[in-house]
Amino acid sequence: MKNNIRVERAIKNITQEELAKQISVSRQTINAMESNKYIPSTMLALKIARYFGKPVEDIFQLEETD
Repeated sequence: MKNNIRVERAIKNITQEELAKQISVSRQTINAMESNKYIPSTMLALKIARYFGKPVEDIFQLEETD
């Protein structure tokens, strides 16, 4: 699974820490997701999508190997 979290953060001009606080996770969790080392739960993916005001599919995409 790949994601556009880093791009969306850049558009909003916020840090990993700021996003983490908004969705109640650690900065390390955001970093791990952006590095494709951690796949978020459905709830976390929904929180991130809601924060950015976009559908989940605009933030997270399945890859052929998923």
